[in-house]
Amino acid sequence: MQITLIIAALLILSSVAYVVGSRRALAVGRTGKVRLHSRSQYHGAYAALWCALPSLLLIVLWSIAEPQIAEWILIARLPDAARALEPDRLNLLILDVRSLAGGNIVSGDLDPALQAAAEDYNRFRTLGLAAMVVVAVAVGAFGAVRAVRLVGPAYRARNEVEKIVRGIMLVASTIAVLTTLGIVLSLLFEALRFFAEVPFFDFLFGLHWSPQTALRADQVGASGAFGAVPLFAGTFLITFIAMCVAAPIGLLSAIYMSEYAGPRFRATAKPMLEILAGVPTVVYGFFAALTVAPFVRNFGESLGLSVSSESALAAGGVMGIMIIPFISSLSDDVMNAVPQSLRDGAYALGATKSETIKQVIFPAALPGIVGGLLLAVSRAIGETMIVVMAAGLAANLSANPLEAVTTVTVQIVTLLVGDQEFDSAKTLAAFALGLVLFTVTLTLNVAALYIVRRYREKYD
Repeated sequence: MQITLIIAALLILSSVAYVVGSRRALAVGRTGKVRLHSRSQYHGAYAALWCALPSLLLIVLWSIAEPQIAEWILIARLPDAARALEPDRLNLLILDVRSLAGGNIVSGDLDPALQAAAEDYNRFRTLGLAAMVVVAVAVGAFGAVRAVRLVGPAYRARNEVEKIVRGIMLVASTIAVLTTLGIVLSLLFEALRFFAEVPFFDFLFGLHWSPQTALRADQVGASGAFGAVPLFAGTFLITFIAMCVAAPIGLLSAIYMSEYAGPRFRATAKPMLEILAGVPTVVYGFFAALTVAPFVRNFGESLGLSVSSESALAAGGVMGIMIIPFISSLSDDVMNAVPQSLRDGAYALGATKSETIKQVIFPAALPGIVGGLLLAVSRAIGETMIVVMAAGLAANLSANPLEAVTTVTVQIVTLLVGDQEFDSAKTLAAFALGLVLFTVTLTLNVAALYIVRRYREKYD
């Protein structure tokens, strides 16, 4: 909350710097003797950027370093007996001091030395916060004054602003790339630890999934089988059912809205259809568990079929409804991007509207449509809540959509729920599953991009 107030104050100060810089540039430009190189808005933006960016960078660095410094000072002020404790017990003592400083309960009895350490810790954090405010405001004010003093006819403020914005975009893209790299490396590192305990081919081609491992030598009922084929089969089965629902409905709705619907109907129907993409997946899960799954079971039993209370058909059908907006919206945009001249040419040759759609528009938009379908498949593979609530947790190797199955994402959630030891094969199996899931979705996304770029039609 305090950091938020500081940032809000810096934004206000940056707004003031923008106004002052712009007005000073206007005042210099009114003299009429020399024309300004850059417009007044660029001078104001330059002053605002020099006010905000150094201060925000200082706040980030201070927020990272200040807790570590506070902890070092806290350890230095502890009694010699406390500093001589083992690392685990010393960390517990530091946590108790932090909890006491924050007004929370501690793990042991309230000791006067602990109370004094908590007061010192609070005092240092308060002093550090006040110092950060003063320094951040001073740095922001200095940057703003420096930028305003540079306002002049020959100063290239626009070029400087563009350099700063380009640098910000470069930093943002670098953060995105490094985040992705960090995710991949963390998955790979933990997956390699798992494969050191479980053979790779046993995991990838095993037919039995039972990740319960024995914690003690005398414990029974822990088979520790890590064959992931049932999970892959369940994932692909539910994804196939979802695409059987979403692909035809999404494509046909896109064709209708793009080629047949009037402007008034399109303006109403498309936003209503895209609302489905904004519904939380847990709501779809409730709908699948409370409405669709009982309906499927009752309907199947009326036909004499044996239907599980949690089935792949119910989960896949609801997941398909959720994915419809992805396919519909992407396909609609791609078909609208086909030039009107192609339609006019087809009509001039005597083609009907349906023939034009089948032989001209759809082939021209096919790369984008295929790319949208592959992205929808990636979305279906990564879905969790609907499967948890409607398809169950049983790792059954079955192609029957009326039986309960599970998916890779559901098992990842199951393995990592609660307090876990990251030294057991059971927990590390989640990272191996995550690595496989990441590889599959990455392959689908790369394939979608390749298809779009390779077969994209370019029109004048």
